[in-house]
Parts: sequence; structure tokens; C-alpha cells
Amino acid sequence: MTVLDTRALGRATLARQMLLDRAHVPVLDAVAHLCGLQAQAPQEPFVGLWSRLRAFDPAGLCDLLTGRAVVRTHLMRRTVHLVTADDALAWRSRHDAMVRQRVLGTYRADFAGTDLDELAAAGRAVMADGEPRSMTELARALGRPTPGPRPLGEMLVAALLPMTQMPPRGLWRTKAGVRNVLLSSWLGREVDPPSPDASDPVGQALVRRYLAAFGPAASADVRAWCGLAGLPAAIAAMREELVTFRDERGRELLDLPDAPRPDPDTPAPVRFLPAFDNAILGYHDRGRIIDDAHRGLSVAGERVVLLDGRVSGTWTVEDGTVTVTPLRRFSRADHSEVTEQGEALAAFLSDHEHHRARIVASPH
Repeated sequence: MTVLDTRALGRATLARQMLLDRAHVPVLDAVAHLCGLQAQAPQEPFVGLWSRLRAFDPAGLCDLLTGRAVVRTHLMRRTVHLVTADDALAWRSRHDAMVRQRVLGTYRADFAGTDLDELAAAGRAVMADGEPRSMTELARALGRPTPGPRPLGEMLVAALLPMTQMPPRGLWRTKAGVRNVLLSSWLGREVDPPSPDASDPVGQALVRRYLAAFGPAASADVRAWCGLAGLPAAIAAMREELVTFRDERGRELLDLPDAPRPDPDTPAPVRFLPAFDNAILGYHDRGRIIDDAHRGLSVAGERVVLLDGRVSGTWTVEDGTVTVTPLRRFSRADHSEVTEQGEALAAFLSDHEHHRARIVASPH
């Protein structure tokens, strides 16, 4: 079986994540291809798409949000993702048990003895009027003294009820609180019901889509991305349509036969990634892009710079200036390319008012 080394896997990830060459595709198609973008920090998807698309215009994403073609909702790993409306409706039921268990993992004692199905029905009855509510407002509207507003609101909004965060939350350069409405109310369509098919057709669709955007990858990587433990049946049902490889640790890697696997020596341009980008977080083994020594950066919400396809620095922006802090020594050519991309990012973030980028001293 062919062994793919770390560099080969990294180049495959960059190609499929639209980070090797910026793609010339509509924003909606990009969001769909990427299986959504992690979006608990509302402005970060704009940077993620700027780094992936040619001539990305933030207004295009705003129009999709206000036009209800994309939504912000709790989904993979129980985190807020920006996904297409079609994917939200198709995937939500498959994630129900996982998001419920993850909220219980935090608040199990608070819900001891609570009938969660009855609680969901009560919450749905409150939200049936179509009025947007915060977690706290929904919890208080139920009139229950226990558990407190925080666990009650989080259980309802993040787990029991398929909800979406309404605009203006998530619009370009806009600060707005979270106001939730039922996904079905907002989209005018019901969430797809769970499939009774034991071969897990929704799980199969998730695996195909994941491999198209993240592969080659191990089943543990699929699980780390979506949070779903129960995908063995889906993978077993579709094995004949997949090809397999090994990584340097001996793990079996699954992939789609015709998906791009570029030459490991393909040049990789500098790319600036937003906080919590799935190009890093979407794997159990993140070594294809980030060194183990720096693995905690993405979890902590640091924005990172890819240089030669690997996390090589972090970046911040303040007063219109993008500041890069290297994690390793930059060559003169590295310095020039990082500065150029940093200036372009500064211009994007400031609507072309600023073009300033600086790199602090490289480590020796």
C-alpha cells in the first residue's frame, strides 16, 4: 500500500482547501465544498474565504446570509459553523445525539432527572412564534427555576432545537449579539428526518464530502472533524468506492479515487488563516500542517500564517496593521512574501484604507 508522507498529505490538504491556488468559484460553492467554515468568531470566515478565493468580496457572503442561503448554526463538534442551508437541513439530524451528549458532558448534573424530549417540546413551543431570542431570553421564557439560564439556554439552542443565528450576527465588520430562531422557521423547510437505513446514507455523504475537502484521511480524522463516533457503518458501506493509503505512522488513509494529490514538491504560497480554521482543526492528526509543538495555537484561537504549507507564524491586526510573529526563522524570500501577503490582508480588512504589515524579529 502506498505510503504518503507528511509533506504529501499537507499538499493534498492545501489543494482541497483552496489554499494551494485561490479558487475562482462562487462563494456559496466554496462554503459547500469546504463543508462549512468554523464560525464561532463571527468575522473569521471572511478571512478564511479571502485566503481561498480570487477577488473575494465580503458583500457576497453577507448577501448569502441575509438571503438565507447560508446559516450560522451549531453542528460539527457542537461548534458554530457557517454552512449552506441545504447542508444544515440535511446534516442536522445526524448530529443530534452528538450535540446533546456534548452539552450533557458539561452540564450533566444540571439535567439529572430532566426529560430532555419534554424540554425540547417546551422550547419549540416558545420559539414557534418566530421571534428571535438569545439563550437567556429563551431560558427565561420557559419559566423554569432550574437549571439556570446558562445550562438551559445552551441545551436548547446548541443541542435540542435546530437553531440558526440571525443576521446581523456574522455580517462583515458588524458587531451584533446572538439572536436565535428555529432553523425550519428561518428557511421555510423542515430539517431532514433521521434515516432508518443501517448503512447510514447521511454518514456516507459526510464522509465523501469530508474526503473531497480534507482527504486523504483516517477514520479518526473524520471523527475529529464532525464529532460523530458512529460512522463505521457508513465507511464500511462505501469502501469499494474508496482508495486507501498509509501514513508514516501506519494508519490507513481513505480517499476518493479522483481527488487531487499533488506532487509533494509543489510550491505552496503564503496563506493567512483565521482563528479555528478547519484546515487545522479538521483532523485528529494535525501534523500534516502544524508541528506538535505548536498544536495548541489553533485550539487557543490564534490566527496563523502558512509558509511552505506549514504553520510558521501567528498574526494579529491592530490599527490597520497586520503584525506577524514568526515561529521559526524566516529567510529573506520568506520575509518578502509574508510581508506582501500581510499588506494585502491589511488592505482587505480595512477596505483598502491601510496596507501596513510588519514582521517582528524571527527566533534564532
